[in-house]
Amino acid sequence: MHAEHTIAALEAGKHVLCEKPMAMTTEECKNMIAASDRSGKKLMIGQVCRYAPGFITAKRFIDRGEIGELFFVESEYAHDYTHIPGIGNWRIDPVRLRHPALGGGCHAVDLLRWIAGNPYEVCAFSNRKVLSHWPVDDCTVGIMKFPKDVIGKVFVSVGCKRAYTMRSVFYGTKGTLIADNTSNHITVFKEKLSDKDGIFEGVSDQTMGIQYPVSINNHNTAAELGEFIDCILRDKSVKTDGREGACTVAACLALVESAAANGKNVTVSYDF
Repeated sequence: MHAEHTIAALEAGKHVLCEKPMAMTTEECKNMIAASDRSGKKLMIGQVCRYAPGFITAKRFIDRGEIGELFFVESEYAHDYTHIPGIGNWRIDPVRLRHPALGGGCHAVDLLRWIAGNPYEVCAFSNRKVLSHWPVDDCTVGIMKFPKDVIGKVFVSVGCKRAYTMRSVFYGTKGTLIADNTSNHITVFKEKLSDKDGIFEGVSDQTMGIQYPVSINNHNTAAELGEFIDCILRDKSVKTDGREGACTVAACLALVESAAANGKNVTVSYDF
């Protein structure tokens, strides 16, 4: 119902913060964007991973070249939905069925888009081994091609038996960075450590992971709302606007399409 209510609110002259995923189809996304453009009102999509302290720190380190040039990125959305089908079983409503690669997987996909850019080609496979009574596959793995010859992987499971995690790893030519929105630190491995005093003599640089402390706030909606309000009060552009939200939906739906076709390569269109 995101598209229906977003468009109605925009046309009524209201700014809108819409939860992720933006919509069920790219056509709905386009209609929402058009309504925002027509009304002149701001449309923000709630991609909350961009406000998680660990991921913010990871992006800052990567952008300033701490691990060199990226060559491989991966993120996972592992969250057991076994006992949370939603009020009225909305997660498995056959009328508006939401594939996990779009519903929860959009977190991991948006995170990789934010750091590595828009994936232009994907292939994916999925299965249904745990939530076998659900009308949709509960596990999806996707391989993605990003700009600058970066490759990546997304793993989505809504039946896995483990604590919720969005563990993400970023491999660069000069180091590796590991981050999770449920951890109180990120870990960085560097090509070469500075060791003027010989404290680490005889220790391989590759085994010395440097832990940088971060706050745990895996659903930092307060910061998200704060930015939305600031954009309204200061009339600033919204970073995660309708077009950004639509691009994440497009990439997720490409994974769904590929998995349904048993791994067929799918080119992602970002015509928004």
